[in-house]
Formats: sequence, C-alpha cells, structure tokens
Amino acid sequence: MSMARKILSNTFIQVAGKIAGALVSVAIVKLITNFLSVDGYGQYVAIFEFLAFFGIAADLGLFTIAVREMAKDEKKTEFIIGNILSLRFILSISTMSLAVLAAFLIPQYSDTFIPVGVAIASLSVFLSLMYGTVSSVLQVNLKMQYPTIGLIVGKVISFSYMLYVVYYAFTEPSAQAFYHLLWAGIFGNLVMFLITYFFASRYAKIWFRFDFDYWKDTIWKALPYGLALILNMVYFRIDSILLLLMKGPEEVGLYGVPMRVLDILSIIPIYFMNSVLPTLTRQIKDSTEKAARTVQHAFDFLIAMGLPIVVGAQVLAYPLIFIISSPEFLSRMDEGFYGSDVALRILVFAMMFAFLSTVFTFTLIAIGYQGKLLYISATGAIFNIIANLLVIPTWGFRGAAFTSVLSEMIIVILAAIMLKKYFDYKIKLGGALKIVLSAAVMGLVVYVLRDPLYVRIENFNFLVLVPLGALVYVSMLWLTGVVSKERLALLRNK
Repeated sequence: MSMARKILSNTFIQVAGKIAGALVSVAIVKLITNFLSVDGYGQYVAIFEFLAFFGIAADLGLFTIAVREMAKDEKKTEFIIGNILSLRFILSISTMSLAVLAAFLIPQYSDTFIPVGVAIASLSVFLSLMYGTVSSVLQVNLKMQYPTIGLIVGKVISFSYMLYVVYYAFTEPSAQAFYHLLWAGIFGNLVMFLITYFFASRYAKIWFRFDFDYWKDTIWKALPYGLALILNMVYFRIDSILLLLMKGPEEVGLYGVPMRVLDILSIIPIYFMNSVLPTLTRQIKDSTEKAARTVQHAFDFLIAMGLPIVVGAQVLAYPLIFIISSPEFLSRMDEGFYGSDVALRILVFAMMFAFLSTVFTFTLIAIGYQGKLLYISATGAIFNIIANLLVIPTWGFRGAAFTSVLSEMIIVILAAIMLKKYFDYKIKLGGALKIVLSAAVMGLVVYVLRDPLYVRIENFNFLVLVPLGALVYVSMLWLTGVVSKERLALLRNK
C-alpha cells in the first residue's frame, strides 16, 4: 500500500468515525437543548469551556511530540509511551484539581451549577486525556480505526445514559438531572479509554515509566508547543468565558451550539496532519522536495475539506440549527433577536483559517521548530483578548465570533511566514481556485433549491440538500481536475 493511501486511509477512518460520533453528538446537543433552557445549556457549555483551558495545559503538546518521537525511532515506542503516560497522568491530576478549586473560587460561578459541574466533568476530561495518550501508539502505526471504535461506542453509551436521564429518571430540569448529564460523559469516556487501551496494548506494552532525564528532555521539547497550545486555547475559547462573565449564560448558550458543531469539524485537520506527521518527519530528513510536495497536497486537501463547509453554512445555517437544537436558539429577525445560526455563519470562516494554519504549524513541528509557535499563538491570544473586551459589551456573541475570525486569520498568516523562514516551500494556488469554483457552484445549486424544498418539507430540506450538495461538489472537483486519475493513482498499491 502506498504511503499516500495509508495516510488518507488513516485519516478517513478517523473522519468517518468522527462523523459517526458527530451524529451521536448532534443527537446529544438536540436532547440537551430541548431539555435544558438556553440559560441551562449555557452553563453546560461553560463547564467544558472552562475545563478546556486546564485540559490543554495537561496535554502540553505531548501527544504530537510523542507521535513525532516514536516515528523517528519505533524501537523505543514502549519507552516513550510509558514515560509520556506517566507525565500526562501527573499533569492531568494536577490541572483538573486546580480547575475544580478555581471554579469554586470564582464569584460569578456561585449560585450556578458550574462549580459542582466542573468537579464532576473533570473526570471526563481526565479520561479523555488518557485516551489520547494511549492512542498515540496506534497513530504512529496508522491503526486509528481502533480508537475510532472506542470513540463511537463511548458516545453511544453517553447518549444512552442521557436518554435515561431525560425520559425516565427526570421529567423536568433540575440540579440532579443536570449533574447526571455530566456523569453520562464520564461513563462514555471510560469505555472509550478501555477499548483504546486494549487495542494499543497489542502494539506496545503500555505502563508507567519514570525516566526523569527523559521527562526533562521531553518537557523541554514539548513546552514551547504546549504553551502555544495553551495560547491557542486562549484565543479560541476565551470568548465563551468572557461572554459568561460579561453577558451571562444565555449568550454562552447561543454561542455554544455552533461551537459544538465546529468542535466536531475542527478535528478533521488535526486527524489528517497527525496522520501526515510521521511521514513528513521522515521526508524532511531524506528529501526537502518530497516534504514540500506533501505540504502542498495537505494544503489542497484541507481547503477541499473546509471550503464546502463554509459555503454550505451560509446557505443552510438556519435549518441546521433547527435540526440540532430547539427553536429558542434560532434567530427571530422581526424581533431583532440574533440566534445560533448567525454565530455559525460567522464562525465557519474562523474554522477555515484554522484548517489552513494546521498545515503550517504541524510542518514547523516536523522540522523541529515548534518553539516558534509560541510567538504566533501569543500574538493571536493578545489580539483576541483585547478585541473581545472591546466588542463583547456591545455586540455580544456576534462580536466574539468576528474576533475569532480575525484571530485565526492572523495565526495562519504568521504561521505561513514563520515556516517560510526555516523551510523551503511554495504554495501553488491553482488547485485552490478550482476548489473555490467547485464550492461556489455547489452553493448556488443548494441556494436555488432551498426555498422550493422548504415549501414542501420546511427546515428538513437540510437533509436533502446536504447529500445533493456533496454530490455536486465532488462532481465539480472531478470536472475541474482537482480529483483526477493521476491523483487517485497515488492511492493505489505499489
């Protein structure tokens, strides 16, 4: 099997699994938004946004560094994963404990479900971090179908528990019902971790190791990238925290629905570039020219994945939000009320820029310049915080969404410039222009058919227009030559 086919196969297995998991996640959002009020859902979102800051600190970039180091020397896999597991375990326990303490000390969180909710949900985040650690062994071996199985099974278990809470144990929202919804995530993540550990242990003996010299060396390597991830989390997540503190849970709830959608989609470039990283790391050692071609293919692939989402969201944001949430979250323009559909139309542009920046940031990691990401992320974080403080009091979640777009645009520009300083590459835009044309034709077809279908099936026209749009888009990619026999030949066995 060719390496290109292995990379894309590994990526599509993960994306397919993520799509399956996303369908369950969408059902979860629908269930919770219909059960809780906008305010209650805002608190639910706020808990996980708050924990995300501490979770990324526990991650410290160790997953990506572990994948890179194991790709360099597969004979040391057990040594590397054992020490990474120990490091992440200690960091996870420490940061989650700090998160719980901080939640109880923040005055604005008093008289809400958030402090106790953070204490409960911290267990879910801890298990997710452990899942990510052991899955790095399978990532290096391009066997991500196994963590994908764990992800789907875990999601199904969480959803089943939530169904029990909403339709059997509690018929109306209450504090106990709210907390049980959080416990559902814990049980799902526990199963997800156990399944992944079982399969990963087939490829390496996974247990705690304590080589403190290696810890010191690894932390030194990971720290710049880890700090960059923390800053990245600041400019991507601080808006939800500031919305809660400055505008209240309702704004967070309206903002949180599209953010859950984008959380699902944002994993696409991460999965893809994690699959590319081992190959890119080896190519950089052997041939700069091959590595530059890989960067170009990655750039084209992620544009091709992200652009139809951007176009589709402009046309179908309203019916999508209708399907995955409740009418409370939809815009009512006659009343001057802006809902989650407006936020989605704006935030997808931030997602597109994030797709592209992933290519440049992962290439910097592959060539060993992950420390440079710290300056890039710091710039994005500072801009984001200042901009949000200025716009949220007046514009609420709409201002936060526009700030996210500008922040991500700054990041992708700085990352591309920084990479150019240390790696000889050139991005050709011929393929990107053909992708833009394909997405535009798709958007036009969907737009023309949207209203006639609405007359017949109302907002469920989304379920017809999405597969139709996908068919038009893929056909256009073939007609414009973006997808061709020559490129498909790369995926054949060699």
